[in-house]
Amino acid sequence: MKKICKKIMVVMMVLILALSMAACAGGNQEGSGSSKENGGGSANNSGDLADNSEEAANESESLADDSKGEGEKIGIAMPSKDLQRWSEDGAYMKEAMESKGYTVDIQYANNDIGVQASQIENMITGGCDVLVIAAIDGGALSEVLEKAKAADIPVIAYDRLIMNTDAVSYYATFDNEKIGIMQGQYIADKLDLENQDGPFNFEIFTGPTDDNNVNFYFGGAMSVLQRYVDEGKLVVKSGTEVSMAACATPNWSQEEAQKRMDNIIAKSYTGGEKIDAVLSSNDSVANGITNALLAAGYTEENFPIITGQDCEITSVKNMLKGLQSMSVFVDTRRLANVTADMVDAIMNGEEPEINNMKDYDNGTGIIPTYLCDPQVCDIDNYKEVLIDSGYYTEDRLQ
Repeated sequence: MKKICKKIMVVMMVLILALSMAACAGGNQEGSGSSKENGGGSANNSGDLADNSEEAANESESLADDSKGEGEKIGIAMPSKDLQRWSEDGAYMKEAMESKGYTVDIQYANNDIGVQASQIENMITGGCDVLVIAAIDGGALSEVLEKAKAADIPVIAYDRLIMNTDAVSYYATFDNEKIGIMQGQYIADKLDLENQDGPFNFEIFTGPTDDNNVNFYFGGAMSVLQRYVDEGKLVVKSGTEVSMAACATPNWSQEEAQKRMDNIIAKSYTGGEKIDAVLSSNDSVANGITNALLAAGYTEENFPIITGQDCEITSVKNMLKGLQSMSVFVDTRRLANVTADMVDAIMNGEEPEINNMKDYDNGTGIIPTYLCDPQVCDIDNYKEVLIDSGYYTEDRLQ
């Protein structure tokens, strides 16, 4: 935005200079009547200056037309390249923004909060005009974002809401409560909880408590499932408290999820009892759960219902093997394009498109938000959802 203002000032200065030169030439012509030669010369100079004036005006108009995106720099801060989700999000966003003519500085922080803060600070001092940030810890960036605010740099929180700072301008994400509802409803439908008494053994795995999205995933899922827990149709045999904190998985870690499921099986399922369903908020966690169940001797014939999110390659392959029941598809191509459109609107002095102004309060007020729709994906519709849409090719799933 600052660079756009500078370009407009340059255009105005060129026009003013050109008009001034033309005016001066007109004044010289009017005062040179004592000599026909001089008069002729003044007329010619005036014509030259008029031509120059027109040329300068045309050049200025061209500069104004070409200014959109040209040389503007967008900083993108992503958590890690280790998860397929983040590496693909970053690639899609970079492509979308470069297609609009922007220069992109994209950095991955290897899930290190300090590294991400340092990368963002470098983007600020490096002259980025807009920052797009998928935070590792939504509550850990207040200090560095004060510098962005002081430099008048708009901040878009990407997928994860950045908390407790008024430096956040906009938020782009998926409908995270709906994702949780889809996961919970899938379990309820597959176990036919409306008509079956159970009891069914049920375990819960969600994400880290410092990811604000987990509130929505967990809350959405339990808005469907809590009553079945209360009725005794779903039994958490491990004794884990049905709360977001008790069921958290640090850093969405596959390894941490596997360790926890290993412990649950060893302590609570030693007498031949079977786990019937596992609520998992995303695919990396689901993959850890799957590994633990396979190690404990579960097979395709007696595998529990397992939910997920992101449609990562490993999870989709597991769905095809009967080892994961579903994953909520969040089309990151769509989210990347929405975010690029937000950036474009900001850089052109316009308001980005927003479709939620009530649900996302980061502690300093409601953040204007655009929500993309998620979609349930399982063995019955994966071709339509993933292959026909061009998200994957068939051979990648072999």
